[in-house]
Amino acid sequence: MKTKILTLVSLFTLLSFMAFAQKVEPNDASKFTVEFNKKVAIPTSTEDFDDIKRGLVAKFDIPEIKNDEGKLIWDFATYQFLTGNAPETVNPSLWRQGILTSYAGLFKVTDNIYQIRGADVSNMTIIEGSKGIIVIDPLISAECAKVALELYYKHRPKTPIKAVIYTHSHVDHYGGVKGIISEKDVKSGKIKIYAPEGFLDHAISENVYAGNAMSRRAMYSYGELLPFGPKGEVTNGLGIKTSTGGTVTLIPPTVIIKKDGEKHKIDGVEVVFMMAKNTEAPSEMFFYFPKFKALCAAEVSTHTMHNLYTLRGAQVRDSKAWWKALNKMENDFAAKSDVIFASHHWPVWGSEKISKFLLKQRDLYKYMHDQTLHLMNQGYTGVEIAEMVKMPDSLYTEGYNRGYYGSLSHNIRAIYQYYLGWFDGNPTNLNRYPPVEESKKYIAAVGGIQNAIDIGQKAIDSGDYRWASTILYNAVFADPDNKKAKDLLASAYEQLAYQAENALWRNFYLEGAFELRNGLIKDKVQSVASPDTLSAMDMDMVFDFMGIQLDTEKAKGKVINLNWEFKDLKKKYATTLENSVFVYTEGKVLDKADASIVTNKSVIDDVNSKKITMKDAIDKGLITITGDKGKLTELLSMMVEFELLFNIVTP
Repeated sequence: MKTKILTLVSLFTLLSFMAFAQKVEPNDASKFTVEFNKKVAIPTSTEDFDDIKRGLVAKFDIPEIKNDEGKLIWDFATYQFLTGNAPETVNPSLWRQGILTSYAGLFKVTDNIYQIRGADVSNMTIIEGSKGIIVIDPLISAECAKVALELYYKHRPKTPIKAVIYTHSHVDHYGGVKGIISEKDVKSGKIKIYAPEGFLDHAISENVYAGNAMSRRAMYSYGELLPFGPKGEVTNGLGIKTSTGGTVTLIPPTVIIKKDGEKHKIDGVEVVFMMAKNTEAPSEMFFYFPKFKALCAAEVSTHTMHNLYTLRGAQVRDSKAWWKALNKMENDFAAKSDVIFASHHWPVWGSEKISKFLLKQRDLYKYMHDQTLHLMNQGYTGVEIAEMVKMPDSLYTEGYNRGYYGSLSHNIRAIYQYYLGWFDGNPTNLNRYPPVEESKKYIAAVGGIQNAIDIGQKAIDSGDYRWASTILYNAVFADPDNKKAKDLLASAYEQLAYQAENALWRNFYLEGAFELRNGLIKDKVQSVASPDTLSAMDMDMVFDFMGIQLDTEKAKGKVINLNWEFKDLKKKYATTLENSVFVYTEGKVLDKADASIVTNKSVIDDVNSKKITMKDAIDKGLITITGDKGKLTELLSMMVEFELLFNIVTP
């Protein structure tokens, strides 16, 4: 572990990866995978292929998106391989979804509503008002948002942005905001930013408290080291590959939506807002434009089964709240809507089709919820229920209900977790050995590492890749230097990937295979703290994260009491370190503090984003300390800087 000295918080890591040349070429599809994929039931409707092209105004007329330093952010030619019939190494249903999600350009949704799709994983939507435009969800990075807006302005009047709407608290729906507007214009009131209640807290906390672990697992979810192509990444099912290396920004919202039916007139356009908390995000809303008979579904309704649990890691989502939000959407707005559009994918036109779309997605989430609890209450565990539940054909034949991003399997286990938690009730699982120790005992029980490898090879030879991955996982964790075990496990993962309908499962398997064969590619990591996210953190969040960073072994037996005053916030805090626990209390002043620190929150932001060191801030008088100055240094020396590239497929 590294120790970070003279800083207060190490924020989430933004990944800066493009596909990395593999040292070992991927395998072909096995005969079992070829046969498996031949039997896949593909959605037969051709309507989606018409709808993705409907309203096309223009395709992107630039080859790629780069940042100010000339670094590649996105290449528009990336998915040109997605055409024709599926190759043997891709589930044909996922191949179909890849073709649909990779169609990019500026589209007219309806009069006065336009979408830019394919500049990033999410969509930017533009509403034309009386004097300017309203931008919904300005993508994930400033560079992508800037290019998207430029495409719109090339084909529509160049009127000013009057407002921005963040549909929810995930970074691909706000991170590009400074590519299209300035914070100065927001602070002056020239531009308003609308967001649902709780937006800022959730946007920041999700990326801070567990941010390092999420970033690492996001590498697997989005296949950060995978090549693009039939043996690599084929979109993520929700959209194109998430752009990497761009500038993630954040401007805090100025108008907070708090209740259903809240109406706002924005640049002459009435918007009816509806809350959708704890659906796809803890803070989310959808909304209706009466003038245009248009419904924005945010990310509550898209052309895929969504995640009730995201594989990168996050709080489990509420499937009951989700189906109820879809029910409300259909009941209140479907009959009076000509079009529904979302933060991902393509729109649906016509009130009857909209109603069918929403009702079948409502029934999808309610079926998963009810059947999971139905079987849970008969004593089945999450893993068992995930094998038992089969979706009705009337729901699962629809492309928008298929598991391209979420999956029936991991969503059912998420519902189980939501209600009963991690423990399945079996006493054996109360106190199992950690993976390495358990694997060593497991391998000893089967007669040693060579026997385990032989069992794994036989499983692969018979096409049972699930069992092969189980036995070989244990072999690798028992003997991580065993190349044969790692190579075989990689081969098993690869075939599971080629069979997966779910894009994230595919990426997880292929990323695991890549790291088993090539090791960790540490020189491909660029850690960047987002200054905007840092400045948006309140001091409670900063102090919370310091508690998370604390190395308790270094803190053992230490007692440090500090007073803090932040002049720009007009706030005081007392912090204590005792019992290897870091605690803060707002508004408290300790009578016998070891030291008192006076500064501005903005200085802390600059220190955290490495614009200035703590030492320089003190030397320049930006931070003043009275009392024992060494106590602050001592405290900060106990903070751990988390390593992004921790092992996943090896111990």
